[in-house]
Parts: sequence; C-alpha cells; structure tokens
Amino acid sequence: MKTFQNSFKGYNKKEVNAFVANVTSEYESMLAKLKAQDEEIEKLKASMEKYQEIESTLNKTILIAEDTSNQIKRATREECRGIIDEAKRNASRIINDALIKAEKMEQDAEELRRRVVNFKRKFRQAVENEIEIIDEIAEKY
Repeated sequence: MKTFQNSFKGYNKKEVNAFVANVTSEYESMLAKLKAQDEEIEKLKASMEKYQEIESTLNKTILIAEDTSNQIKRATREECRGIIDEAKRNASRIINDALIKAEKMEQDAEELRRRVVNFKRKFRQAVENEIEIIDEIAEKY
C-alpha cells in the first residue's frame, strides 16, 4: 500500500497525481493485456472449433473408408467365388470332353483292331485260295 506525505492542505498533490497516473497507466496496461488475452482466447476457441470440425470430418472419412473397404472386400470375395465356380465348371467340361475324346479314340482303336482282324482273315483266305489254285495248277501239269 502506498503512503503519501502530508502537506499543508492534506496529502502532497504531486505524489497523489503521480500515483493516480501510475495506477491509471498500470490499469490501462492490464486492461490491454486482458483484452489481448480475451482476443487470444477467442482465436484459440475458433481454432479449436476448426480443428474439432476437421477431426469430425476425418472421423467420418475414416468410417466411410472402412465401409468402402468392407464393400470392396465383400465384392472381391464374391468375384473370387464366381471365378472359382467358373473354373470348376470349365474343369468339369474339359474333363468331360477329354473323357468323350478318350472313349471315341478307344472305339476307333477297337474298330481298327476289328478291321485288322478282318483284313488278316480275308488276306489269309485269299492266300489260301491262291495256294489252292496253285496246287490245282501244279497237279494238272
């Protein structure tokens, strides 16, 4: 607490005026600091709100990205199942075609064997006939 010297009509006017000027100056300085701090607080609040909005947007974006990722995974699994099913169908068709071709080749081979046997029989018969003719000719002469 400030004490003033006494003068003839009360306190010393110069000291009181200087003190009041000093208090006023400090008061104005404090008011300016408070105003600056209030402005800084408002800026920080606005900045914080902006960052909260950004955070909210990022959270929504993350949720959307997760959902999209899950949808892509689901679609990919379905597509894989389709590809696998188609591959199984194609494999079955290829196997069936191969079995049909093998059966056809076996039938062709069997037919060829029969023809060979028939040819041998007919050839043998022809040769035997020719031998008989030769024998008959040889007996005549």
